[in-house]
Amino acid sequence: MPSQRQLFYDYLGIPSSLPLGLEISSAKGIYLYGPEGKEYIDLVSGVAVSNLGHQHPEIIQAVKDQVDRYMHLMVYGELIQSPQVQLAEALARVLPPQLHSTYFVTSGSEAIEGALKLAKRFTGLTEVIAFRNAYHGGTQGALSIAGCETLKNSFRPLIPDTRFLDFNNFEDLENITGKTACVVVETIQAEAGIILPEIGFLDLLRKRCTKTGALLVIDDIQMGMGRTGKMFSFEHFGIVPDILCLAKAFGGGMPLGAFISSKEIMKSLTHDPELGHITTFGGHPVSCAAALASLQYLTSSRIYETAEVKANIFMDRLSYHSKIKLIRNKGLMLGIDLQSVESVQKIIPLFIEKGLIADSFLFRPQAFRIAPPLIITEEEIHLTCDRIISSLDLL
Repeated sequence: MPSQRQLFYDYLGIPSSLPLGLEISSAKGIYLYGPEGKEYIDLVSGVAVSNLGHQHPEIIQAVKDQVDRYMHLMVYGELIQSPQVQLAEALARVLPPQLHSTYFVTSGSEAIEGALKLAKRFTGLTEVIAFRNAYHGGTQGALSIAGCETLKNSFRPLIPDTRFLDFNNFEDLENITGKTACVVVETIQAEAGIILPEIGFLDLLRKRCTKTGALLVIDDIQMGMGRTGKMFSFEHFGIVPDILCLAKAFGGGMPLGAFISSKEIMKSLTHDPELGHITTFGGHPVSCAAALASLQYLTSSRIYETAEVKANIFMDRLSYHSKIKLIRNKGLMLGIDLQSVESVQKIIPLFIEKGLIADSFLFRPQAFRIAPPLIITEEEIHLTCDRIISSLDLL
């Protein structure tokens, strides 16, 4: 009988020529476990999905309770479903007042697609501006605004009338004009290696969009839901978007995304044409139940407020190692620069041997990511740092 590994390579569509190929049979808290019981500390969190760890009891119970009631019912927006309604209300309570109308989708890419359509429909314009070294998803529209040519050149032609600015280039913001439907931005560029905005940059961006009538779309898909030390990353910078995109940790481990705006803007999708955006599984009741439990735990526990303190332990322990060039972070999302791309390629398998799961960034291959679940304890951080240091010593 073929092994799980053989079935993996024989039947799954795998976008990498050299996948890790690491079999995981269970997970709990910050740990993943192999078939033989080997323990791995998860420093990826499913790429910032499992912010509350694996098998969080309140999320698991919410999923079980909802499955006992019903699963999929009907296409989005026709039937009143309690998990959707409760989650939308809970979101409105923690977001600024102008962000009170939520359209649920299934993923971050679809959240971006919906936001682009909404911005074009509301403004009647077509130009979309994004930033170099930004990543917004893998579908055609999201890929069109990816700030990396090598990622998308093989899939052209993509959506026309897109242009790119340099993140943190103040003068570039003059390119936002009355022809611009929207500007899509991450407040912190994640796949670029955790690049923070310079003081005043996002504020000027917000003012420029307001002046020209362009809608400001913030992609908080990877950096939202407590990852940066606040519930949403834009809260650090004193700005509010016209459209907010969420996914990843938003679903509490289940597939869920959303684009959120004002009722006035969202109503644009109800006419010319009617059903301006539709989705079969957007706002799936089981996913919404998980997301609601996750949001309620984040809100009540405020565990995200420990993110920066915990990140400081990583930086205090690691920043002096000779193999590390630089550490950037916002909360519990750290980018660790090594001496070269080859160093990162060597360190990832060393981590696995030491019982760590980490990965590199799409647009900064000379760095690796540290993004553990927010529930990680100080004792577990020190254990993690011991393993990272012993791996670095072998380079």
